[in-house]
Amino acid sequence: MTAPTREEFAERLLKGSVKKSYAPVVDIDWDAPLDPDKFFLPPKCVSLYGTPLWDSMTREQRIELSRQELVNTLSAGIWFENILNQALLRKMMHQDPTASATHYELTELGDETRHMVMFGKAIERVGAKPVRPRYYQRFVINLLPFTFQGPILWVAALLGEEIFDSLQRQMMDDDDLQPIIQRLMRIHVTEEARHIQFARDGLRKRTPTMRRLPKFFVANINGVGGYFFRFLFTNKVQYRRVGLDARKARRLARSSAHRHETHVTGFAPLAAFLEEVGLMGPIARRMWRRSGFLPR
Repeated sequence: MTAPTREEFAERLLKGSVKKSYAPVVDIDWDAPLDPDKFFLPPKCVSLYGTPLWDSMTREQRIELSRQELVNTLSAGIWFENILNQALLRKMMHQDPTASATHYELTELGDETRHMVMFGKAIERVGAKPVRPRYYQRFVINLLPFTFQGPILWVAALLGEEIFDSLQRQMMDDDDLQPIIQRLMRIHVTEEARHIQFARDGLRKRTPTMRRLPKFFVANINGVGGYFFRFLFTNKVQYRRVGLDARKARRLARSSAHRHETHVTGFAPLAAFLEEVGLMGPIARRMWRRSGFLPR
C-alpha cells in the first residue's frame, strides 16, 4: 500500500480532532479539592528521587518539590506553545488556505492555545507562581519563531512535545498522583498524539528530498535540545522554592543514575524516530549523550 499524501494524512487527523478534543476550562473540575497526601508528579519522576538528599526529606518536602517541579515544567510548556504557535502562523502566510494541511495546523494551534490556558489554570490551582523567563530568555523566545522553518519546525515541535509525551504516559496512571493532574495529563497526551503524528509525517515526507548540507545541519543542531532539557529539568528555581541548597540539589539530580535512566527512557521513542529518518547526526548524538538522554 502506498503511504497517504500530506493532504490525506491531515484530513485523517482533522477527523480525529472532531471525534476527540477537549475544552480544559470545562473538562477539568478545577474546584475539586487537592489531596494533601498526594504528589503533583509521581515520586519516581521527581528529579532528586533516588539521591541521598531525597532520602533525607520528609514526605511533605517531597510533595512540595513535586509541586514546584510540575509548575516549572508547565511554565516551560506555556512558553514553548507560544513559540510553536507563532511559527505555525508565520508558516501559514505562505500556504493555500483551502488545504487540509493548513486546516489541521490551525486546529493544532487551537489545541495549543487551550493547553496554555490549561497549564496556566493548573499552576494557579496548585497555589504556586509560574516560573517566568528572564528578560534575555524572553528576547530569545521571541526570535525563535523566525528560525523555525521547514524541517527545523517539525524537529522543534517533536523535541518540545514528544519527550514530555513519553514521560506523561509513564506518569498519568500513578496512584500517588493528584487526580486533577492525572486528568490534565490525559487530555494533553490525547491531543499531543495527533500533533506528534503530524510532525513525524512532515519529516518523513521532507527528509528524502533534503539537500546534504541543510540535512546535516538539522541532524546535528537538534542535539542542543538535550542541554535545554537538562537545564529545564534541574532548574535551580524549583529547589530554592522548597528551601534546598539549589547548587547541591542540581548537582545531585544531574549525577543521579535513576534520573539518567528516566531521561533515556523518555527520549527513546524520539531518538529511534530521528535515527529512522536520518536526523540523528554524530554531533547531535554526542550532545544527547553528554546531556544524559542517551545511554553512556
